[in-house]
Amino acid sequence: MREFERFVAGRYLRARRKQRVISVITVISIVGVAAGVMALVIALAINNGFRSTLQRNLLGATAHVSILEKEPGFGINDWRETAARLRSIPGVVNASPGLYGSVFLSGPLQSSGMILKGIPVGEGAPPVDALVHLKEGSLDRLRGAQRGYPGIILGARLAQATGMTLESVAQVLNPQGELTPFGPRPVMHRFRVVGIFESGFFDLDSAWAFTSIESAQKALSLPDVVNSIELRLSDLDRADEAARAAGPLIGGKLAATTWGEQNRQIWNALRMERNVTVITVGLIQLVAALNILITLVMIVMEKHRDIALLMAMGARERQIRRIFVMQGLFIGAIGTAIGLAAGYTICYFADRYQWLSLDQQVYALSYVPFDPRWMDAIWITGAAMGISFAASIYPARNASRIVPVEMLRYE
Repeated sequence: MREFERFVAGRYLRARRKQRVISVITVISIVGVAAGVMALVIALAINNGFRSTLQRNLLGATAHVSILEKEPGFGINDWRETAARLRSIPGVVNASPGLYGSVFLSGPLQSSGMILKGIPVGEGAPPVDALVHLKEGSLDRLRGAQRGYPGIILGARLAQATGMTLESVAQVLNPQGELTPFGPRPVMHRFRVVGIFESGFFDLDSAWAFTSIESAQKALSLPDVVNSIELRLSDLDRADEAARAAGPLIGGKLAATTWGEQNRQIWNALRMERNVTVITVGLIQLVAALNILITLVMIVMEKHRDIALLMAMGARERQIRRIFVMQGLFIGAIGTAIGLAAGYTICYFADRYQWLSLDQQVYALSYVPFDPRWMDAIWITGAAMGISFAASIYPARNASRIVPVEMLRYE
């Protein structure tokens, strides 16, 4: 019997010459559904793109879980033993020490403040994501002195702004250098530029530099200490669990924080933007639902005599309801298919060819990233079909309430 309902529903949607208005409104309804689905796919792809790109770039220089001092002091003294204990936590791939410090870089063009990070560079040292693919130079050259100077790797924009090039000598000033009876005395250290990295994330490329832990300790006038132990996990989503497991192993003076806690404001802003986007773009679907409602109401008004004949010939009320529900679902399905195809196609080419450029100094990214996900297509399709179904209920009920005797009395 379902074949009967589908046949009649499809026939009603294919208007004849005298019913062109219905045909036009049907096309408008399909376009409305397609526009809403396409807009939602693109908007969510942009939100996902920003989130995944920022997450990837941030984790290129920071850790999944960071072990830090609760109160800034003189650093972590027993960092080797602590790192060894942390490696025993399930899911921890490596526990790597890190030493951060704010210094000034003096170059041929100008001076600039930067964050100097000391990293392990010996045999078996874990790789830093931001330094895996260098724009110039080699990570291996951090291991030893380069023609009398320790090696350093600069961010591309930092090097460009200060005028530093590969093999040039960088002068790094530590304003809190040596402590004298008259207060701290700035100390200047020289480094050989052995590499330049470009992560695509403005904050990293314009203000970060990497060297060995030993060289960073000398530049920052510190003993054999670090100020962080960074954990890399096999599963990023288990960061909270790993942080809790690290608590008993690090003592009371240290604390474990996750990457999500360190960047909570950014993720909360992206989450709020996603919710607002869904609500705003969802209004387009409501407009499309109104078009479907109008289309079906007009078909009921136009086809009341045909409906009466069908009921007089034995069609049941539920079959009449199904006819008009199927019409709404047909419109929703066609519009959803077109919208998904258009949305994912636009996202693919927009991301591949970087259609939308950004001011990197403002947004930290040079272009708008698009990251469409198939999971979004599932719930978008469900929502579009649900709205289309809801819009067809009222016309379907009205059609099933037609009384054949009243409609055919004067025929």
